[in-house]
Amino acid sequence: MTQAKSYAGLFDIVRQFEFRGTPESMIPYGNGHINDTYLLQTGEGELAYILQRMNPSVFKSPRLLMENITGITTFLRHKIEAEGGDPDRGTLTFFPTHDGRSYYIDESGIYWRLCYFIRNTVSYDRVMRPEHFYQSARAFGHFQKQLSDYPAHTLHETIPDFHNTPARYERFERAVSSDRMNRAEEVRKEIEFLRARKEFTHTLTDMQADGRLPLRVTHNDTKLNNVLFDQATGEAVCVIDLDTVMPGLSVNDFGDSIRFGANTGAEDEQDLSRVSCDTELFRLYTKGFLEGCDGILTKNEIAMLPAAAKMMTLESGIRFLTDYLEGDVYFKIHRPGHNLDRCRAQLKLVADMEEKRDVLEQIVKELS
Repeated sequence: MTQAKSYAGLFDIVRQFEFRGTPESMIPYGNGHINDTYLLQTGEGELAYILQRMNPSVFKSPRLLMENITGITTFLRHKIEAEGGDPDRGTLTFFPTHDGRSYYIDESGIYWRLCYFIRNTVSYDRVMRPEHFYQSARAFGHFQKQLSDYPAHTLHETIPDFHNTPARYERFERAVSSDRMNRAEEVRKEIEFLRARKEFTHTLTDMQADGRLPLRVTHNDTKLNNVLFDQATGEAVCVIDLDTVMPGLSVNDFGDSIRFGANTGAEDEQDLSRVSCDTELFRLYTKGFLEGCDGILTKNEIAMLPAAAKMMTLESGIRFLTDYLEGDVYFKIHRPGHNLDRCRAQLKLVADMEEKRDVLEQIVKELS
């Protein structure tokens, strides 16, 4: 619970929204690191809601963010209904305030939102079973399919240059030059690794700029734990955490999933011998993603899937090392050198992907 709000205060906030039921209980929910999240139970049995406080230090334009989300979820509801599905389970449902806005601003200027709690679902922080990874791939691919005719250019870029890898690289070089924490000398090997791949960082952005990769609606945080699975069937039900939905490249969504889910080690693995790209998990995810996309991807998009996996891994390594050089000011750390451990794990994964490039490309060819 936030220090600024008592549960009584949270109930007051909930009552600013148009929703059914009588609020009964409120408890902190989930393990997210960005927003404060609460589960609201009502006296009407199955009716439950998620109340969230949007983090103002991360999301500088919550109004624009909510415009993106409400536009996307409204569009998805129509798609799900046309497919014969249940829109209350297939996408997030946000409730307006009494004055018709998609958010409530409290007396401190903090933004809040309310959505349905999707019951009888579960999420996973890591790949417990390969089937879960495959199901998440189908879900994120289907997300692309459903939104393939949404005008991506109308979405707000709520986090500028989020997957602009060349821009991320330039900030890294500035961090090396300033070296305000006097850490550059100890990470000279990592700096040279990144510098050797400077030209590669332009690959996808250049292809987008000259029209070889289309602009699409992208999720931009395609980790396994952003998919809800049905507790009974094990099938993917809903893609959640839409805060980073923006215009972007479909291949980046694919690549970030591989970076996170096909890594045989942890994202912050200290024993680098445990870090590699599992080619069977890569195959499984590629199969599910292409099935979910159901033919909407162009030849260039399909061909660049392995490169995008490497790109998103390299970009993460760039970001972790930049934060380490700047004094660990962005990513939360839980031990000294945590961001450096994260960086080294990502760079080891990049090197392994480079060694397996021919294998990964052949897998994509076989499945497409």
